Amino acid sequence: MTQVVLAVVLGLLFAVGTFLILRRDVVRVVWGVAIIGQAANLYLVTMGGLSGAAPVLAHGASADVTDPLVQALVLTAIVIGFGTTAFALVLTFRVYQTRGTIDLSDDPDPEGVVADGGAEPEGDAGGAPAPPEGADGGDSA
Repeated sequence: MTQVVLAVVLGLLFAVGTFLILRRDVVRVVWGVAIIGQAANLYLVTMGGLSGAAPVLAHGASADVTDPLVQALVLTAIVIGFGTTAFALVLTFRVYQTRGTIDLSDDPDPEGVVADGGAEPEGDAGGAPAPPEGADGGDSA
């Protein structure tokens, strides 16, 4: 019965994470990735075995213990996932400061990233680009 409940919870977590990743809001995408990461951790713990004693062998204890390697790997994955999520949220905040939005469909510069950090280019909005310095064709003396 425990395995059935965990399978349903894992399915729901993966479904919610996938749903959030497919949204246009960057914060929801980050949370979707975090939820899928935690669902993968829960899957690893489940596959590592739920039966058995604590992985501490004392004198006279039985050898039926849970594998501690899975628990160590999942603990490491949780810490790395937390750091990655925090970094992604900081990047999202920086995108919001630069662009004024975190919606992926509202791209103010669809041709590419503006080189000066997101500020609008100077000059005509619809005119030809300014020629490079020294390309005026005349003598500069």
